Amino acid sequence: MKAQFTFGKTSWEADLSRGVDISIPVRGGDRGVRCWGVDFPRIEPHSAGSFTGSVEAGAPVNFKDIAFNPHAHGTHTECLGHITEAAESVLEYPPAPWVVATLVSLSPEEQAGDRVITRTQLQAALQEPLTEAVILRTLPNPESKKFKQYSHTNPPYLEARAASWLRANGVLHLLLDLPSVDREEDGGKLSAHKAFWGLPEDPRPQATITELIYVPAGVTDGTYLLNMQLAAFENDASPSRPILFPIAVAAGQDEG
Repeated sequence: MKAQFTFGKTSWEADLSRGVDISIPVRGGDRGVRCWGVDFPRIEPHSAGSFTGSVEAGAPVNFKDIAFNPHAHGTHTECLGHITEAAESVLEYPPAPWVVATLVSLSPEEQAGDRVITRTQLQAALQEPLTEAVILRTLPNPESKKFKQYSHTNPPYLEARAASWLRANGVLHLLLDLPSVDREEDGGKLSAHKAFWGLPEDPRPQATITELIYVPAGVTDGTYLLNMQLAAFENDASPSRPILFPIAVAAGQDEG
């Protein structure tokens, strides 16, 4: 199934039969990704009196309770309510279901013992004008990222100047395969979050940050049609499922 759309002055064609899911699901037990010192999520049969919500245990249905933290246990999309007193919900300004996105792969630079994605790297990797969404894949890119325990490991993060540059170039949706755009321990500065959302002077409630994605190695850098799927949680962040679809210049069109 194919669909045509226009980006800039060019008509593009997307192949909707070839979507690539770049999310990490919430997994019960001790198998999933974990961050911020939070314990593993729990997905367990509900128990009440003599009832246990498990077909295996004799119930007519599986009926499970789930306890997790969206920021710590899988791919999630957050809004500026993540760091504001008002704690706005991500559902108040959900991303459009279809946006054009650019995927780039970068090796974070060493800086005083940290690994940082810099503004200089982004400027070299991304061609202006930028697309509405930018997806950052860090290198190396082992599949073990989907099960990694990030707590107390000082993962790579985004330079605040890089976040400011993305905002200045109109990027509304930033996706990356890290627990946070900011340093794990930064004393509460949250410089990259604030820079991307334009806080406090020029807040952008329609902008989102999606963390803990995983882009498989076989997906090449380039431009894609991005389908942003959010779970319906009234919260500053919600589990999400971004899907990439390959695109090409429509027949009879010259890219430009």
